Amino acid sequence: MAQNTYNRRNFIKTATFAGAGIGFSMGPLSIFGKDIPLAKGKRIGIIGLDTTHSIAFTKALNDPAAAPEYSGYHVVAAYPYGSRDIELCIKRIPVQTEEIKKYGVEIVDSIATLLKMTDVILLETNDGRLHLQQALQVIQAGKPLFIDKPMAASYADAAAIFRAAEKHQIPVFSASSLRFMTAVQNINSGRYGKVSGADTYSPATIEKTHPDLFWYGIHGVETLFAVMGTGCRQVTCFSTLDTDVVVGQWDDNRTGTFRGLRAGKTDFGGTCFCEQEIIPLGPYLGYAPLLKAIIQFFESGKPPVSSKETLEILAFMEAASTSKSQGGKPITLNNDK
Repeated sequence: MAQNTYNRRNFIKTATFAGAGIGFSMGPLSIFGKDIPLAKGKRIGIIGLDTTHSIAFTKALNDPAAAPEYSGYHVVAAYPYGSRDIELCIKRIPVQTEEIKKYGVEIVDSIATLLKMTDVILLETNDGRLHLQQALQVIQAGKPLFIDKPMAASYADAAAIFRAAEKHQIPVFSASSLRFMTAVQNINSGRYGKVSGADTYSPATIEKTHPDLFWYGIHGVETLFAVMGTGCRQVTCFSTLDTDVVVGQWDDNRTGTFRGLRAGKTDFGGTCFCEQEIIPLGPYLGYAPLLKAIIQFFESGKPPVSSKETLEILAFMEAASTSKSQGGKPITLNNDK
């Protein structure tokens, strides 16, 4: 799968189309008794209120004193669904639907309606199985799109999303907030020299509807790829009831490992082995750096993470599941499925 490329002219064309907001006014957003004017092209729609990210992003963006780096973007409408068969998600939707209304967000009954009211989209549905059909509606409507973790519940679905985005020249990206930790960004800047290897960890709660690492282990896996980059060729998974240990071998003979935690103290972090120093990967300080990256993406149309890297992350996780099912057999990655 080739990396998505979007030129500036295509993005401006897309943003102009998206900003038309057919049939809906550009009136101010009323939040806690204050009217906030809406800028053309900066109305955000949310799909999925079954994740805490939806509320966290809306609180930050719709705060009357929102940080300047959010560039005047505000959440104006949300479609709640969202998973209809994962218990955790079902419980969250009614609670978070009421919560998000406090921030001036209008609740709509369909993605089609949402797309008419908004310019750019945050696809926040926690259930990755729904992402393909939801993302295709957004892409076909010409709206720039951020897809929260997991990108999809399978490599095949994610690849289909990226193919559609490339066909329609719509900018799309997906990422975990862990990728934007300060330590990771410093490593990527070359501050400590070349990366020779890394070990990462995160909670790895299992949800029966998703392959093991797709549901929550994605955070630690993405941290691993954020510092190691692409080029993983083989994956071996050692799994017990409480822990997954996944070892990746890269083409240039580097090794990276991910430990998925399901017992005892859990957290996000790791260690990166660099040419000049050994760097702790942490601490995780919340969603703000990711949200800033999303807004920069909406402004520029340039995804901060390539489709190639995102697809390799999903291939790594699928290979880990295959290795686990085969008793720890090494699995060669095929990134061109």
